[in-house]
Amino acid sequence: MRKVFNFSAGPAVLPESVLKEAADEMLDYKGSGMSVMEISHRSALFQSIIDETEDNLRTLMNIPDNYEVLFLQGGASLQFSMIPMNFMKNRKADYIISGYWAKKAYQEAKLFGEINVAASSEDCNFSRIPDCNDLELDPNSDYIYMCENSTIYGTKFKEVPNSKGKTIVNDISSCFLSEPMNVSDYGMLYGGIQKNLGPAGLVIAIIRKDLISDNVLPGTPTMLRYKTHSDNKSLYNTPPTYNIYIVGKVIKWIMSLGGLEKMKQLNEEKAAVLYDYLDSSKLFSGIAEKESRSVMNVTFRTNSAETDAVFVKEAAENGIVSVKGHRAIGGLRASLYNAMPIEGVKRLVEFMKEFEKNAFNNKQ
Repeated sequence: MRKVFNFSAGPAVLPESVLKEAADEMLDYKGSGMSVMEISHRSALFQSIIDETEDNLRTLMNIPDNYEVLFLQGGASLQFSMIPMNFMKNRKADYIISGYWAKKAYQEAKLFGEINVAASSEDCNFSRIPDCNDLELDPNSDYIYMCENSTIYGTKFKEVPNSKGKTIVNDISSCFLSEPMNVSDYGMLYGGIQKNLGPAGLVIAIIRKDLISDNVLPGTPTMLRYKTHSDNKSLYNTPPTYNIYIVGKVIKWIMSLGGLEKMKQLNEEKAAVLYDYLDSSKLFSGIAEKESRSVMNVTFRTNSAETDAVFVKEAAENGIVSVKGHRAIGGLRASLYNAMPIEGVKRLVEFMKEFEKNAFNNKQ
C-alpha cells in the first residue's frame, strides 16, 4: 500500500500493480536469470518485449498500418528540433502557441526557418486554448504544430484544430492514452512517457509513413532522422529497454481496465471531484478557464502565494505530495494521470476542505 498520493506532473504516479509485477521480475525475467535491464537489446527476448508493446499500442489506439511507431530518446524537448529538421522542407511552419511547452517548441523551430504564429492565447497568460476554427496559416508552410494538453497551465484542446488540409504535428505528452483519439487526424503524434506510461527517458512517436524520408534539412545528424529509426525498427542504437518494458505493462493494465473509453470515463470522474470542489470553494480557485480545463492537470491557487506555500507544506505532511505549481505561473497543481486512483483525489479534496476551514477559523 502506498504511503503517499503523488500528484506530480512528471515523472508521475504509475499503476501499483505494474510496479509490483516489475518488482517480482526484477532479478529474473521469464526464467532468463537476468533483469530486463541486463538483457541485450539484440536478443530474441527483448525483441518479443518491444514487438508486443508496439502491437498492443497499435491495438489500444487503433493505429492505422500507414503509421510508424518509433521508440526514441532525448525527451519531448528533442522533438522540438527533430520535427523541423525532418519536416520543414520549405523552411516554413505554423505553430499554435497554447502554453509554455508549445512556446518552447516554437522558439526552437525558429532556428530552422520562418515560423508563423497561427493562433495564441499568450495574451491571457495561457488560461485558455486559443480559437483554432479559422487559423491564420502560411500557404507555404509544411505543417501545423500544437501541444494538446498544457501540463503547466492546466488547459486542453477539446477538438482538432481546423487544419485546412495541412498536416498537424501534436505533442500529447501529458494526455497520452488518457482517452480515445483518431490517429488519422494527425501527421504525427508524440509524447514523453513519464506522465502516463512509464519512467522518464523514452519518447513514443507515431508518424505517418509518407512523412518519413531522407529529404531532411541539410546537416541533420543521423540520430535525428526519423528514417534512421524507422529503417531499424527503433533499434539503430541501444534503446531505453527497461522503459519500453514498463510501457508494455502499463498498456496491458489499461487494456485490462477496458481500454481508452473506460480510461476517459475514469479520468473525467476523478477530475470532476476536484473541479466541483474548486467551483464551490471560497479559498481555492481554478486558474484555467472552464471551457479549456484539462482533465489531466488541474491548476489552482489560494488567495496568496504565502498561503499556497503553507498548503504545499501541510499537504506533504498529510501524505499528499507534489502539489506545488510550476515556477512559470506559481500556485498549485494536481496531476490526475491514469494511475492516480479516485481515492487519492478524494483525499486531496478532503484535505483542501480541512485547510480551508482552518484558514477561515484562524481569521476569526
